[in-house]
Amino acid sequence: MILVPVKNLSSAKQRLTSVLDQPSRTRLAQTMLLDVLSTLHDWTSCPAVAVVSSDPYALRLADGFGFQVIPDPDNSGETAAIEMATRTCVEGGADSTLVIPADIPLITGWELQEIYRQAPPAGSVLVPAGDGRGTNAAFRRPADLFPLSFGNDSFKPHRAAAQVTGKPCIVLQLPGIAIDIDDPSDLLQLIEMPGDTEAQRLLRQWSVGDRLQATGSDRI
Repeated sequence: MILVPVKNLSSAKQRLTSVLDQPSRTRLAQTMLLDVLSTLHDWTSCPAVAVVSSDPYALRLADGFGFQVIPDPDNSGETAAIEMATRTCVEGGADSTLVIPADIPLITGWELQEIYRQAPPAGSVLVPAGDGRGTNAAFRRPADLFPLSFGNDSFKPHRAAAQVTGKPCIVLQLPGIAIDIDDPSDLLQLIEMPGDTEAQRLLRQWSVGDRLQATGSDRI
């Protein structure tokens, strides 16, 4: 089971406040989610997918793509949502879980394929964020092999927790999955990267790169 946690998008991406107003941040978050779910939908080898959320837009997208929904009415954060969703997967007999965030718009099908190709029969696969601090993909087999706790510095704790299990832990460097969007500098990186995702087109349409390079603080 692939799990995609989605917080309430109406208050998304607060760290981009210096660059984007809230309606723009919400639209960007929605667009990045669309990129992620589109990639999953188009990947021919994709296992079952569940969107973990109670955000209305996320639920509509999940329904449109034919994905499952695991409701998250408390909206208490990614860690709590994934803990709850993992229990649901285990109760449903899922063999494994792969958790990916909703803000990695450059994710590709071949990267997902590589995670599953290298996944051990029992163990884990971790994909760090580009800065090496966060975790942008976490595969576990069994599905609840170790608990996940997300944040800016989650990668090292996740790797340590995986190693404590005594099962193999594979670390993969995957360029598309590595790029998440949290800070203004991430926006510029996304704009300048090759590709034509919905999120990239939106930011280029807004001329965010020009604004960042000119002042670093203009709002749109």
